[in-house]
Amino acid sequence: MAGEAGGARVAVIAVDWGTSSLRVYRLDSIGRILQSRTSDQGILNVASGQFARVLEEQIAGWNETPILMSGMVGSRQGWREAPYVQCPAGFDEIAAQLVEVRPGAWIVPGLSCRDASGVPDVMRGEEVQILGSSAEGTVCLPGTHSKWVVVENGRIERFSTFMTGEVYALLRQHSILGRMMEEGEPDAGAFADGVKRSGEGGGMLHHLFGVRTRGLMGELGGAAAASYLSGIVIGHELRAQDAREFSVLGTAELAALYQRAAALLGMNARLLDPESGVRALARLGAMLR
Repeated sequence: MAGEAGGARVAVIAVDWGTSSLRVYRLDSIGRILQSRTSDQGILNVASGQFARVLEEQIAGWNETPILMSGMVGSRQGWREAPYVQCPAGFDEIAAQLVEVRPGAWIVPGLSCRDASGVPDVMRGEEVQILGSSAEGTVCLPGTHSKWVVVENGRIERFSTFMTGEVYALLRQHSILGRMMEEGEPDAGAFADGVKRSGEGGGMLHHLFGVRTRGLMGELGGAAAASYLSGIVIGHELRAQDAREFSVLGTAELAALYQRAAALLGMNARLLDPESGVRALARLGAMLR
């Protein structure tokens, strides 16, 4: 059933269902957001067998179909495990593997690939963000598990994952490095120093211990130490890439941080719309009609 919202015809309900949060959108036929709602009921906060109930609560009053869901809702811990589509893949391959969990509601599959050594890599949710952005070339999606994706002719050819955000959080919260850190405004100078340090000799494990020793010697304050650590881990991530130009798709604050690090390394980073994924879900919904 199609509906009306503010004079625009509703084409699909898009759902971004991650580990810690749930976002639902009413979209028109070209993927413009007509209405949206946000909840903290990510998959880890939903009891087994309760996904359908939570979805109905979040889209109460929205009666349109289809409903397209992406993200960790399709993981083993989510509503139902959706398959991984092997790269290269685009809209056609993804649409062919959509999983219907109730009449009119579908989960988008994730993607998988293997690196040059044959080690597998996976993503869930990022694929719709990338395809919805219409970006070509190399795309970086910074976050807990940063993704570096190569897109050619509207298809995701391959990608690699870096645990940058998770390593930063673990070191800051659960290691000796965090003992001397304090909350405070980010320190741009300390961040730049960390990015520079990532290119010097000794390797990342040695560089990380320097966060502590520079604090001990009074060279870094508590808030500056956190920025210095961030610069080190992001710097190492960027230096591992072949591309000198890339697009960044993420939250405004984090995307800007990566853009700043890229500039320090002589790389060119272009910012993309962080809500581009909803456009891909609108297109997938149209392919179901």
